[in-house]
Amino acid sequence: QTTRVGQEYRIIVELPGVTDVNTAIKMIGETPILEFKEENNTPPRELTAAEKKELDTFNASSTRRINLALADLRRGISFEEVAKKYSEDDTTKNNGGDLGFVSQVLQPELVEWAKTRQVGETSKEAVKTTIGLNVVKKLEERDAGKEVSASHLLICYQGAANCTAAYTKEEALSKINGLKVQATIQNFSNLVKEFSTEPGAAERGGDLGTFKKDTMVQAFEDAVWDASSGTIVGPVETEFGYHLIYKRGENMLKDYRLAWVFVKTKQKIDIVPAADVWKFTGLSGKQLKRAEVTQDQRTGQVQVSLQFNEEGTQLFSDITTRNARKQVAIFLDNEAISTPTVNEPITSGSAVITGGFNFNEARVLAQRLNSGALPVPVEIISQQKVDATLGADSLSKSFKAGAAGLLLVMLFLVVYYRLPGFLAFAALLVYTVVNLAIFKTLGVTLTLSGIAGFILSIGMAVDSNVLVFERLKEELLSGRMLKSAVEESFLRSWPSIRDGHVTTLIGAVVLMWFGSGFVQGFAVVLIIGVLTSLFSAVTVTRTFMRIVTQLSKEKGNSFYLGYKQE
Repeated sequence: QTTRVGQEYRIIVELPGVTDVNTAIKMIGETPILEFKEENNTPPRELTAAEKKELDTFNASSTRRINLALADLRRGISFEEVAKKYSEDDTTKNNGGDLGFVSQVLQPELVEWAKTRQVGETSKEAVKTTIGLNVVKKLEERDAGKEVSASHLLICYQGAANCTAAYTKEEALSKINGLKVQATIQNFSNLVKEFSTEPGAAERGGDLGTFKKDTMVQAFEDAVWDASSGTIVGPVETEFGYHLIYKRGENMLKDYRLAWVFVKTKQKIDIVPAADVWKFTGLSGKQLKRAEVTQDQRTGQVQVSLQFNEEGTQLFSDITTRNARKQVAIFLDNEAISTPTVNEPITSGSAVITGGFNFNEARVLAQRLNSGALPVPVEIISQQKVDATLGADSLSKSFKAGAAGLLLVMLFLVVYYRLPGFLAFAALLVYTVVNLAIFKTLGVTLTLSGIAGFILSIGMAVDSNVLVFERLKEELLSGRMLKSAVEESFLRSWPSIRDGHVTTLIGAVVLMWFGSGFVQGFAVVLIIGVLTSLFSAVTVTRTFMRIVTQLSKEKGNSFYLGYKQE
């Protein structure tokens, strides 16, 4: 339920089944913020004069410190003592500066220095890295296996991981087999740029750089590891699609155990941080009309469909036009939940997110996107908890009141309408059981407004039977036979029953569409109840009546209201 107080909107939220106040506050207070972002190619700003002076002063001090360390080593002071005195790496300075075996990825400059040095050798000059100045000592080396350099061409298909292409699996296989026939070492990079479905392939040409064992997925690794240098192999199928692999070469590796004296230096990035990878486009949940789960009609793949309002349509068109063949990121609460590649400009105001979702994943994503359509934060101003004791007491009283009401209805039907009234009561029990079964199946939680809708639908079920029985009374009074009177009563009562139920359904649908939470709960339960009562009054009661008329006299008896004794 939404109300307006001054310039603020206040929302009343019911959370049936939530028993912990803190959990409820967390659920309500989490306002997801949805944003669409694009790649940020804006270079960082230049240093100011003051910042440049600060940088130069700091690095000059670092240079003096590392030179003092080198001077002590030349005077014969041990490496361990120099490391303890000068190193600024607190994790190694007290164990002789020992780094252990160093990774090429983490310390490429140190590894390059070690490749041409003997075990036990110490650098005569400072070795510069991106983070500082270093005096380095080579302690040990060992064989580390092989590294491979390779490029690949990927054709993915619907259902493959992170795939946004429209190929079916069979089409993708046919496509890559055709490309394999064309592929040579000379044209491989051009084929990748033109045909690969991998994001960024047009810029990188499919280059994977160099990598060691256990870096790639198993099928890909097995194929490239067994291939000869300078050959093209494939197609190889992985979870990402089909690959053609060009193995450029391989090298035998060594690992180096090093020790260092580390002195930190500063770079421009330490003063002016690098810009974020993504930048905001102006498109947010404010312009998202809705997100829903759909299926690709051609492949059956589950996907999430997005629909924007008029402003969002124009923004999205501009974004996809300038980012064709690039990635656009969808952020929820500053976390990237999807980074689809834009295949072509989208001007329709709608788009789909594909990514190998199953139905539940797509449903959760759609829910999160719709939740993220809130453009402003929510502040909780009050909360109220109905504890278990009060809830149990209310439930007990409601049950007793419902049972008493049902008993009174039964007595009225039986006393006034006699045998048909008893049959109507039996049909009413069937109606109640069917309703509760539907509530259980759909996971409906009955709030106060929902109970009101259920009681109203019971009244409509009783009303339908009353219409039939009154008509039956008139038919019997006119002299009809019992069997004919029963059929005629249902036939002539049907238009009134139908019109009453349809009118109520229309009202309930309007309430569900435009109403707030409380009203929507009432409307949903009422819709279920009305449809069920239509079934019970017309089908169940009629079936019971037909069975009983077979056991009665042709003109009925005193168990039927309207019976005339001859």
